[in-house]
Amino acid sequence: MSNLDVCRFGILTASDRAAEGIYEDKSGPEIENFLKEVLTSPWKIYRLLTADNKEDIENGIIELIDKEMCNVVITTGGTGPAVRDVTPEATESVCERMLPGFGEEMRRISLEYVPTAVLSRQTAGIRGECLVINLPGSPRSIREILDRIFASIPYCVDLIGGPYIDTNPELIESFRPRNKKE
Repeated sequence: MSNLDVCRFGILTASDRAAEGIYEDKSGPEIENFLKEVLTSPWKIYRLLTADNKEDIENGIIELIDKEMCNVVITTGGTGPAVRDVTPEATESVCERMLPGFGEEMRRISLEYVPTAVLSRQTAGIRGECLVINLPGSPRSIREILDRIFASIPYCVDLIGGPYIDTNPELIESFRPRNKKE
């Protein structure tokens, strides 16, 4: 198996307090635990922790994609309406194309649990051959969202030229359209 067969996941936590060591990052580990549970194909993880600063978040996403060659970057934190919540702006500035359907669906899912989901500005985009997805900072919300949207991620990675991602179908069945010749 070559390095190209291994899906590289980047996790970037944007949090002033976690970056300063005021509290432990629980969101990044929640994403990693989710991946450990559902992925059956080979994968590798890269983690970064940044302050809620647009330039730091942009540089972190770029590092994970351009240096570490990640195929999927999942950010957590900085998606709300507060002044320091700038993850969507950082994502939009480094991506060539945006995928608004992810943000729409993530907010719809969260609205089933909390009315404040309408305040979220989660988004997703593509930089080169990498999918970038913004998740909220709440570990509970991360799990609620990933449980429902992850089925679409393997096919998206296929379409942008990334490695094959497979999941445990008992937990999440990766969706891929059937070949019309079948």
